[in-house]
Amino acid sequence: MEAEITIEYDDANTAQAVADAVSPDNYGTPRGLSVKTGNKKRKVVTRIKCHLGFPTFVATIDDLLFSITSAEKTLREVLKLRRRTQVRV
Repeated sequence: MEAEITIEYDDANTAQAVADAVSPDNYGTPRGLSVKTGNKKRKVVTRIKCHLGFPTFVATIDDLLFSITSAEKTLREVLKLRRRTQVRV
């Protein structure tokens, strides 16, 4: 089974930050599973290849989307903090 998941952001910096946050998942996967995440301009693109069965395939996609969501939330919080800090200066 294979999937390509593409998520587009408002700017290239956000896409780069999200891709960097989840790209460690590109390494250390078990034999029969491949996850490759990168960014192209304003898009985060992940390619998943799985030969370990449907449950592993679905779990991998679920883990990826959870990680992306966590990265987005963290990035939003960092940007909020940065804005508050700049206002106080």
